[in-house]
Amino acid sequence: MKVLVIGGGGREHAIVWALRKSARVTEVVCAPGNAGIAQSARTVPVNTGDLAAMLRVVEAERPALTVVGPELPLSLGLVDELHRRGLRVFGPTQAATRLESSKSFAKEFMQRHAIPTAAYAVCRSLEEVRRELPRFSASVVVKADGLAAGKGVVICQSHAEAEQAAQEIFSGALLGTAEKELVLEEFLDGEELSFFALCDGKHAVALAAAQDHKRIGEGDTGPNTGGMGAYTADGLMSAELEQWLLANVAQPVVDKMASEGSPFHGILFCGMMMTPPPSNQPDGSIKPMVLEFNTRFGDPETEAILVRLESDIVDLFDAAIDGTAERLAIKMKPGASVCVIAASGGYPGKVVNGQPISGLDQQHPDTVVFHAGTAAKDGTIVTAGGRVLAVTAVSSASASPSTTPLEDALAKAYAALEEISFDGMQLRRDIAWRALRKGL
Repeated sequence: MKVLVIGGGGREHAIVWALRKSARVTEVVCAPGNAGIAQSARTVPVNTGDLAAMLRVVEAERPALTVVGPELPLSLGLVDELHRRGLRVFGPTQAATRLESSKSFAKEFMQRHAIPTAAYAVCRSLEEVRRELPRFSASVVVKADGLAAGKGVVICQSHAEAEQAAQEIFSGALLGTAEKELVLEEFLDGEELSFFALCDGKHAVALAAAQDHKRIGEGDTGPNTGGMGAYTADGLMSAELEQWLLANVAQPVVDKMASEGSPFHGILFCGMMMTPPPSNQPDGSIKPMVLEFNTRFGDPETEAILVRLESDIVDLFDAAIDGTAERLAIKMKPGASVCVIAASGGYPGKVVNGQPISGLDQQHPDTVVFHAGTAAKDGTIVTAGGRVLAVTAVSSASASPSTTPLEDALAKAYAALEEISFDGMQLRRDIAWRALRKGL
């Protein structure tokens, strides 16, 4: 079968890589793709913010299946338009995508249906922000309502900082475009967990869990980014926690979205905060709280997850489309995996593209270099974005008696990065530091 993947980042490179492993797939096309994707799939130029242009690509290619990677085409209604044409497509509808494309919708949805999340207020003006801020403690999170590529969340240490962040969101100074709404949210402390569920409109099935690293600096310092790295490991999520997340978050989302007329098909990414018990109840249990939903594969978590996926990825796509996810036995390779992002200098701010990248021809065991923001120029691969490469390594559960699978995967990823360079390259060298501290 011929499969078309919409998108051109590290997530889409990982999806293309997984599709190439499927015995069911004869051809993979990616629009627009990038320089790395072009080495294993045919690429077609397209603007993923132009719905008509994407539809023209689908109509010209006539794939047996279209897989929509990024959030923007989902929010524009690409899936809806392909449904109207009777074509098979993996991803949620525009209405279902509101769980990600509108933070106010997501918070109000969770409140309606008692899904655990932080206290919040939706504000449409700076005056409303000033009026609502006294409800919150000094630390407060300010979130742009719409899509912001991971850069629309500001963690503030004071109400004055929060008001300044709100002003920048409303004016367009933060994101380049002015937002009409924002969400003030109670700051939650704890460890983050990214939980992925495959959904078919009726059922939510656990796929995997990962831990992302959003801050640009080591030790989780500096501004938020789209993600500087992620890891997965067998011990990251217990069977009991997995069942709790399915029963209390993912399945209620599927049930209630269906009851409200917007059945959810695709990947539901549940961004969780594992909040510790209060200091006056030290023997209490950790309380998982939803920070956000994404309505597609996350990035860079996807790169780490898919290198461990043993099931045929097309089977996952079919199950989500056909309503048969509960019959699917998803198999993951035991062990651990790590994805480390190599980013351009200046990221998450202004970056300079066109820097030649060296070291990409090196081969390393159990390691895949996924391209996130690259282009080909005069026969050379150059930088073309903030996040440039997603260097991903995997380790089996029995890789070495002297190191854990996670330590082994980290060593492989960082060894590969030692061979890669471009002007201004920056990366975090402490990916999975929390897990290592706990001996995972």
